[in-house]
Amino acid sequence: MSFSKDLRNECDHLFKACYDHPFVQGIAKGELNKEQLIHYVKQDYEYLNAMIQARAYGMAKCTNREDMEMFNTSISFILNSETHPHHNFCQIAGVNYDDLQGYSLAPTAKHYASHMLQVSQVGSLGEVIAVTLPCPWIYLYVAERMMQEVKPDENHPFYDWISFYGAQEEPRMNVYLDRLDELAENASASEKEKMREHFFLSCQLEYMFFDMAYKVQEWPVQK
Repeated sequence: MSFSKDLRNECDHLFKACYDHPFVQGIAKGELNKEQLIHYVKQDYEYLNAMIQARAYGMAKCTNREDMEMFNTSISFILNSETHPHHNFCQIAGVNYDDLQGYSLAPTAKHYASHMLQVSQVGSLGEVIAVTLPCPWIYLYVAERMMQEVKPDENHPFYDWISFYGAQEEPRMNVYLDRLDELAENASASEKEKMREHFFLSCQLEYMFFDMAYKVQEWPVQK
């Protein structure tokens, strides 16, 4: 079994926990409130900025143009396409997307962004891939399950969000899975253990991110 499949099997309980989380189930049922949607978009916008930076650090570690293109493609996707599901949430919440940018990160989002950026700066190329992989992989998993189990049509309030993440012809993390497996073949036992740890923590933080949005988490003491 490949390294990426091992990671997926080891964290299957976390993938399932994300799907069962009330925020994700709220997307499936179309039952999230305005404050939860707004908080999610505010935090995810800033989180995705950190994801872009993490992948830019990954690109800086590349020694061939194939790997550079892998990171370039994903950065371009976030900048030019991943605003679409945000607009879906904003439309349902009745707010302007541009008004939800530039906010400070809540505790969980701050933890997640710092985790990715720290690993991507000091870790190997394989570690950069491992730490940034759970985000697209979990979103694909939960949205594909919604497509199969909920079978939303265009009347569903979050149809655009669900179909954006769940109806990908070529899942955007596949190129990363293949490259991670190649890197793992030549990695030391120590490096592979670090990749496992980074992947596991990012899976945990994906769950916590949904929880943060559901509870509209803020810092306990405000300025």
